[in-house]
Amino acid sequence: MRNLILVVFVEAVADGLVFPRTDWPLHITLLRFDVEPSEDGDVAERLGELVTTPVRGALGTMLTIGPDDGFGHQGSIPVSLVERHPILQGLHEELFDAVAQVGGKVATPHYVLDHYRPHISHHDGKRPKPGDAVVLDQIALVDMAPGGNHTIRRILKVWRAET
Repeated sequence: MRNLILVVFVEAVADGLVFPRTDWPLHITLLRFDVEPSEDGDVAERLGELVTTPVRGALGTMLTIGPDDGFGHQGSIPVSLVERHPILQGLHEELFDAVAQVGGKVATPHYVLDHYRPHISHHDGKRPKPGDAVVLDQIALVDMAPGGNHTIRRILKVWRAET
């Protein structure tokens, strides 16, 4: 089983970047999922092909940071909500469909589609402020356990806005 995630990075990242699971660059989760390895090629590569068109269509979209909130047990995880935007919601839904096409299983089924709540978790003193603008200029596919190592993450592919 491969654990993968599609995110919007709001901090600069490099292709192939490997980072500790406890030290994520600031990001908006688009969809987290698991997929079985495929006998007819790399499932991450196939997924990358399926999502390229919707991802490219969303690149360059301007989002606005909303109020702070708390997620998790008793709201113990501080987050900044991202104001709803039809392009972000549409991208999330198209990614959900693409993951289903490769036989993926969403890791948090109660928080997808109509229940999707885009946000940025605060980390190590880093966080956006309400009213800040965020541009969808780096959308990435990340391996949550490259080579079976759950202590690190690896960026498999980054789609960037053309400048």
